[in-house]
Amino acid sequence: MLTISKDTAHQTVITTFKVTPGTCQDLLDELVQACDEFISKQSGFIGAAIHVNDAQTRIANYSQWRAREDFQAMLRTDEMRERNRRIHDLCEGFAPVMYDVVSAYG
Repeated sequence: MLTISKDTAHQTVITTFKVTPGTCQDLLDELVQACDEFISKQSGFIGAAIHVNDAQTRIANYSQWRAREDFQAMLRTDEMRERNRRIHDLCEGFAPVMYDVVSAYG
């Protein structure tokens, strides 16, 4: 279960994607499929959420992993490398960035 808390040792990864309204749904479909079929089944995966802005020009993916190494291992698999090539073709760029939670409210 996703938990946003500064007291957790989980690794938080936020990935942003720049898209066009014409490619937004295609990329959303690809991301949902990747999470359903592959990412969610990887060792250390805790949870993820996919967000899209109203203009359909930005997508953000928030995920949590047990450890940084789990996320990195998933990225290095042949399956994810292939998926990332397809994802790259549907957007103007994306960047997964690892974060530590400093503060959480609510």
